[in-house]
Amino acid sequence: MSSQRVVLVTGGNRGIGRAIAERFVREGYKVAVTARSGEGPDGTLTVRADVTDAAALDAAFTEVEQQLGPVEIVVANAGITKDTLLLRMSEDDFDSVVATNLGGTFRVVKRASKGMLRARFGRVILISSVVGLYGSAGQVNYSASKSALVGFARSLTRELGGRGITANVVAPGFIETDMTAELPEETQKQYKASIPAGRFATPDEVAGVVTWLASDDSGYISGAVIPVDGGLGMGH
Repeated sequence: MSSQRVVLVTGGNRGIGRAIAERFVREGYKVAVTARSGEGPDGTLTVRADVTDAAALDAAFTEVEQQLGPVEIVVANAGITKDTLLLRMSEDDFDSVVATNLGGTFRVVKRASKGMLRARFGRVILISSVVGLYGSAGQVNYSASKSALVGFARSLTRELGGRGITANVVAPGFIETDMTAELPEETQKQYKASIPAGRFATPDEVAGVVTWLASDDSGYISGAVIPVDGGLGMGH
């Protein structure tokens, strides 16, 4: 039964990651989340890990495996931003965003793939962003780290596709989170004017696509980029 599968969501204590974890819980999966601080939603196992630390991640995976079983579905969601224009962007602004958003995905998926290969089943779901392919001024670091996930998923598909493992990318647009709520009303209006749907997404609309990609229904989809952006980027 697919819903008895074990899911690990990185950065599952807030925002989109939390909504994804909640949705998996509602659908009956066994759910663990990694968090640097705070707790995942009710019904989840929270493990402490920073995705830039391979040893901490390994320990977190071991804890999940002992308590819930081998991780069959991994959602690489943990990410950071350090937005600024290119000429003002420091080496650290660039390196730390890439180390978390891309390097973190590499570390998490590498560790998860061991169990998936043994089980000959796996779902790798990478949370990108509309700006990964659409671009955004002041986000050279973030945009580069998020577009890189497309090449990652497609290469992984070619490597592991014959072993019952899929790798896909979900690219959310503007989502109703604490972050967008803090934007000035005028800015929100401008953003909404550029979105064909005329509104921001709810976090659960992203979560629904993620849980579908984790299900048996999507077993023949791999290397895809699925935009959840109201038509803003149209997948580019």
